[in-house]
Amino acid sequence: MNGAESALRTAAHAGIDVCFANPGTTELPFVAALEAVGAIRPVLGLFEGVCTGAADGYGRMTGRPALTLLHLGPGLANGLANLHNARRARTPVVNLVGDHATWHLAADPPLASDITSLARTVSTFVRTTRSASELSGDVAAAVAAACEPPGGVATLVVPADCQWEEAPGPPATPSPATGPAPVSEDAVGVAAKLLTGGSAVLLLGGPALHRPGLMAAGRVARATGCRLISEGFPARMERGAGLPPVERMGYFPEQVLGQLSGVTGIVLAGAAAPVAFFGYPSQPSSLVPTGADVCVLASPDQEVVGGLEALADALDAPNTGLTAELARPERPTGELSVATLGATVAHLLPEGAVVVDEAATSGVGYHHLSATAAPHTCLGLTGGAIGQGLPVATGAALACPDRPVVALQADGSAAYTLQALWTQARQSLDVTTVLCNNRSYRILQIEMARSGLAPDREAPAGLTDLSHPDIGWARLAEGFGVPAVSVDSADGLCRHLEAALGEGGPHLIEARL
Repeated sequence: MNGAESALRTAAHAGIDVCFANPGTTELPFVAALEAVGAIRPVLGLFEGVCTGAADGYGRMTGRPALTLLHLGPGLANGLANLHNARRARTPVVNLVGDHATWHLAADPPLASDITSLARTVSTFVRTTRSASELSGDVAAAVAAACEPPGGVATLVVPADCQWEEAPGPPATPSPATGPAPVSEDAVGVAAKLLTGGSAVLLLGGPALHRPGLMAAGRVARATGCRLISEGFPARMERGAGLPPVERMGYFPEQVLGQLSGVTGIVLAGAAAPVAFFGYPSQPSSLVPTGADVCVLASPDQEVVGGLEALADALDAPNTGLTAELARPERPTGELSVATLGATVAHLLPEGAVVVDEAATSGVGYHHLSATAAPHTCLGLTGGAIGQGLPVATGAALACPDRPVVALQADGSAAYTLQALWTQARQSLDVTTVLCNNRSYRILQIEMARSGLAPDREAPAGLTDLSHPDIGWARLAEGFGVPAVSVDSADGLCRHLEAALGEGGPHLIEARL
C-alpha cells in the first residue's frame, strides 16, 4: 500500500469514520485511498470553512475527531476561522493538509506557502511528514494529540510524494490519551467554603454543561443557594426540562457587571473567569466584581464532572438537584419578531433536537425560553468567528442522524458559509435552518450606538446594512438543493417549521424580521 492508504487505515483503526474534504491535486492519493480503505465516509464540502466547521460540529456531538482534507496553505487558510472556533470549543479535529512533493518545493511553485505557520495559529499539534514510511505514525500521533484532554486541533502536513510512495504496514496505533487530571480535595474544600460564604456563582463550561455535570451542579445549587451561570458561548450545553436552569453570561461588559453585581465569590468549573469580549473605553477587561474571590474547582483539562460531584458530596447535597419543568410557550401568532421567533422555536422544538445557535441578536428570544423547552442540546459560537452555524449543523447532523438539527442562523453570518446547504442536500441531512433575516449586521449597529457613533451616517450605514439589494435567501437555498420558503409572520413560521420538522431532511425557512 502507499502512504495515503497507510494513513487512512491508521485513522480508521483509531475510530475515525468521516472525512470532510475539499481536496486538490496534491491530495489525490488520499482521494483514491478513501475509496480503497472504505471505512471512512468521505463528505465533500464546497468550501474549506464548511469542512472545518462540520468537523467541529461532528466532534462536539461525538467526542471523537473527524478528519478534514484540505488543499495546501490556501485551503487551510480558508478553513482557519472555523478551526479557531473549534480550538475555543476544545473540539478534537485532525486536519490532513496536502503539500507539494518534497523535491518540488525548492522550485517555489505558485501555491507554495508556509503551511505550518498558518496551522500553529489554531493547532495544539503541528507536524510535517518527511517520508511515506513515517506517515502512519504521524497520523497516529496527530489523533492522540487531538484526543488529549481537553481536546484540540491537530494538523498534519503531508507532501504529495509521501502519499503516493510505498509504505509499510500494518497501521500504527495512537497512544492512549492520559485522561483528565483529577480535582484536588483542597480545591473542593475551597469551593465549598466560597459557595456557602455569601452571594456566590458557580460558573460552568465544557463538560460541566453536559447532563452529568449539570445534574451535579444542580445539587450544589440546591445545597448552597448559589447561582448557576454558563459561559457566554458554550461549545455544547444540554438544555431544557429535567435539567437545572442555567443563566447564560451576558455579552456586553455592562450586562455582565450588572449580572454579577453583589457577587462575593465565583467558582470556576470548566470555565474561565469572565472577561470582556472586546476592549471598550472606560471599561475593564476583567469582569470579576471588585473584591470578589475566584476559585478554580476544575480547569478544562481536569475531571470537571468528577469535581462537581465531589463538591456536591462534600456539601452533603441532596441526590436530586434543581431542575426545570416542561413549560412550552403558547403557539405564537401575529407579527414576526425576535420574541415570537424564539417562542415558535421553543414551542415546536422536538425532544432530543440539536440547536446550533448562530442567530446573534435574533436569538435572544429563544434563549430566554429554552430552559423550559423540551430537552435538547445547544451548540454555541465559541470563538466568535461568524460563519460557523451552517457547517456545525452539517457536522452535528452527520454525527447524530437520529436527532433533528435546528440551525438558528443570522443572515449576515450565513453568507459566509452558505455552501454548507449543498452538503446538507447531498447527504440528505435532517437540518432545518431558520434564517433570521433582519437585513443588517445588527450587532455592529448596536455597537456603534453604544460607542456614540451615528448609525445613520452614510459610510457606517453602508457597511452595516444588508439590503439594497435584498438577498434572496430562499432562492439561494433552492439553488443549493434545499427546499425553502420565506415567511413574515409568526403564524407562517409556526406552520412551516412544524412541517419541516415533521418531514425531515434539509429545509430553510427565511424569517423576515
